[in-house]
Amino acid sequence: MSMIFERKLPIPQEVKAQYPLSDDLAKIVSARAEELKDIFTGKNDKLVLVIGPCSADNEDSVIDYISRLRTVQEKVSDKIFIVPRIYTNKPRTTGDGYKGMLHQPNPNEKPDMYKGIVAIRELHMRALKETGFSCADEMLYPENFRYLSDILAYVAIGARSVENQQHRLVSSGLGIPVGMKNPTSGDISVMMNSITAAQHKHTFIYRGWEVHSEGNPCAHAILRGYVNKHGQSLPNYHYEDLIHLAETYANSGLENPGVIVDTNHANSGKKYLEQIRIAKEVLHSCRHDANIKKLVKGFMIESYIEDGAQKIGECIYGKSITDPCLGWEKTEKLIYDIADLL
Repeated sequence: MSMIFERKLPIPQEVKAQYPLSDDLAKIVSARAEELKDIFTGKNDKLVLVIGPCSADNEDSVIDYISRLRTVQEKVSDKIFIVPRIYTNKPRTTGDGYKGMLHQPNPNEKPDMYKGIVAIRELHMRALKETGFSCADEMLYPENFRYLSDILAYVAIGARSVENQQHRLVSSGLGIPVGMKNPTSGDISVMMNSITAAQHKHTFIYRGWEVHSEGNPCAHAILRGYVNKHGQSLPNYHYEDLIHLAETYANSGLENPGVIVDTNHANSGKKYLEQIRIAKEVLHSCRHDANIKKLVKGFMIESYIEDGAQKIGECIYGKSITDPCLGWEKTEKLIYDIADLL
């Protein structure tokens, strides 16, 4: 047999009981979830920033970064709602490379899934306790969502997962906003089908249970650019792209039209400094068309303490070991610039 069964892992209920969320922290999560839902339903016109490291690879530097975000959030709270990225599961195109804290709590040591489950819950809880931020994570493995279901503010479905039936069905049962990325091919219809599925009710099997979902009215689009048949990265954040998405939404009958623009990945060609220009261009488009302004709910920005990226083992504090990110000084200025443009 080609799979070796290492050990039976604890179910989410057991992990939550061992690492419980206090009533006070649960109230913070609930209040932030309601405010975020109000943004996606149009009751609140704040701009959402899902912002942070490409991958959460080190607990102390991630908390350091998020603590800095808290100071900025207080200054722009009338215009911007910040959701820090704590991405603990990383998709790998070829299967190789760092797969996130869930797999390797220490990137320099071998994978340990039990330690990873504990580490990601403790990290999200520490961020909440020390900064008051409930955060975002990518739902790479739908069956693992329950380990963090009581603590997250936002979930993203990646470009390689958006066509998967289980991702769509589980998203339909979440009580927080879920962003569906366009696939790497750039086919907008795939993303729209995923949003449609997530907004509808379903009955399906999940973690050995027959479950019924009520539908998620806050499921929405994330534009992240795409790759053409020649392997070249192409953007989909321009004025014409946003107009087309607004028209597609208008013809879809979907609830709460909305998009988060991912300023990195194929939109920037992974040229992380381009994120600054891209965000400002999208805001310019918002000023010139009311439908775009109504559609655009915010940005997804990859940012950390140090500019760029490093290889695993280089150990530069606060520097990404996956995709390159904006450093803190540029990040702070960008957030204030965005606030000034709103």
